Amino acid sequence: MSQPGPSGTGASSNDSELESFRQQWRKESSGKLLSSGKKLLATEFDDDYAQPRAFDEIVDEYGRVLKRPTGAGSLASANSASASGPAGDEVELEPEVKTEPQSALEHYEKAVEKEELGSLGDSLKYYRKAFRMDSAVDKKYRNKHFPAPPPAAASSSAAEPQVEGAPTDPAAEAAVPAKPIREGPPPTLKELIMSFAGLKIEAAPPPVEGMPEPPCPFGKLPDEILVHILRDVAMDDVGDFVRLAHVCRKLAFLVATEDGIWGHVCAGPEFGFASMHRSWQRSISWGPVGDEEDQGYTLSALDEKPTDEERLRQQQADSLKTTMLLRKGRKATPDSAVPSFAPVFPSWQRMFRLRPRIRFNGCYISTVNYIRAGQPSATLVTWNSPVHIVTYFRYLRFFRDGTVISLLTTAEPTDVIHFMTKSHMALHQGGAMPHLPSAIMQNGHRGRWRMSGIPSLEDEEKAEDEEGADEAATEGSHDAGASKPAPAGKGKEAATDAAVASVPPSPFSSHAAAIEAESDLVIETEGVGKYYYRMELGFRTAGKGTRNNKLNWRGFYSYDRMTDDWGEFGLKNYRPFFFSRVRSYGTGE
Repeated sequence: MSQPGPSGTGASSNDSELESFRQQWRKESSGKLLSSGKKLLATEFDDDYAQPRAFDEIVDEYGRVLKRPTGAGSLASANSASASGPAGDEVELEPEVKTEPQSALEHYEKAVEKEELGSLGDSLKYYRKAFRMDSAVDKKYRNKHFPAPPPAAASSSAAEPQVEGAPTDPAAEAAVPAKPIREGPPPTLKELIMSFAGLKIEAAPPPVEGMPEPPCPFGKLPDEILVHILRDVAMDDVGDFVRLAHVCRKLAFLVATEDGIWGHVCAGPEFGFASMHRSWQRSISWGPVGDEEDQGYTLSALDEKPTDEERLRQQQADSLKTTMLLRKGRKATPDSAVPSFAPVFPSWQRMFRLRPRIRFNGCYISTVNYIRAGQPSATLVTWNSPVHIVTYFRYLRFFRDGTVISLLTTAEPTDVIHFMTKSHMALHQGGAMPHLPSAIMQNGHRGRWRMSGIPSLEDEEKAEDEEGADEAATEGSHDAGASKPAPAGKGKEAATDAAVASVPPSPFSSHAAAIEAESDLVIETEGVGKYYYRMELGFRTAGKGTRNNKLNWRGFYSYDRMTDDWGEFGLKNYRPFFFSRVRSYGTGE
């Protein structure tokens, strides 16, 4: 016999308990989801429920269904059939027809799109079409997609004007100090420097508020001792001396106004013009100068050749005399035919900054880049043909004794500049020691250098006396042998004016004329085999800070010692030299 089933009252009580448990569980689950920030899954009875799409529906790039499948195999097809029409009908949406670009800007945008996708061939085609239609299409594209930001407001007060009648906070107005209003133009640099005259070197603030200031012995020194210390710093390194102006206003005043320190720098051989040679001091192979090159020096009564020390002292004396004339000027005397002139440079600091000079604490580097084909081709080079970008360097390092090292190589400056010394040149002479890192110096060439100079006033007086004597002799011969006077007319006046115009201005007339007279540099170096090389360069300025830190090419020649012939190199592919300081050189040799 079968057991009797549960009574109706018991079954209903169990169902009610089960239903209450389900409702309680749903409330707890929904509360946990809301507290964790997660979103409940939508059901088909919710308002934002979206019916899932069939996997075989065709959708365009904008998410629109182009074709829905038919049949009773899916719920989506049945629902779509009941909603839109009888079973078996298809709902087709025609895709939008993509047209070709018409304007130059559209071609350019299409080219950019193809370039981003990696289709360089199609991109190049669209670029060409765009630029053929409009040569300035790139600017239009930039203005459309990358417009310039609007100019910022001059101040926040101008951007937000105050409203009349608005309440103001008197405490806030009292907390902000009023800015002083300057009347008249701003002070010049000279006036600003002179305003630092009465200041002192102040000690550093205490590290902790309320503690005494740390001692500052340097601020207790008198100006005379400070000037002496600054002079020693300047003779050791002019760069460090100038950087002292960044320490405080007192040192800035001393650096800018102590002309005596700048005078020692200009007249000294370390950084000044005493080491600027105006004639050859060495031979090309770094030996003593030959007898045929002793022009401009007066030999003794015994016809003895001057030693290197005597030659150097005489050259430094001539350089100092010219330097003093450029700085101090000259007053005319009754016995002198040379007129008086004012100082060319108003201060020693101005002379040191503007007057051309060789720097010995670094080297001059010329970087040359050119492109050559990467593979031989019988056809023209196209945009996808490989190319080689070749880079080589020329290095020049000058020495105070009038010698120079010249090097042409493809090695980078970091691999070369530390080995450009005379000791490494002697070590690797003839290709010796090729296993050392400094073996690059076996390709270096020895040479010598000299600068163009200003003729002394004594030379100008002698030249004027000789010209006057020649003119007097010429006039006397004309008066004795001429039967009739020479015709005077416009032709003679024009010839005289042209002769006067062709005469260059005196180097003592202005600092520009003095700089131009000393801006030439001649270098003679060893060459390959029987050749010597001669480089003619000119001082120029690169950048806004340092002056005369660039050497421009003026000529490059080769000399055949066997045939005594000169050849000229073209300067089309040559680049100027730029000075680069090397700290390991110190003040130079």
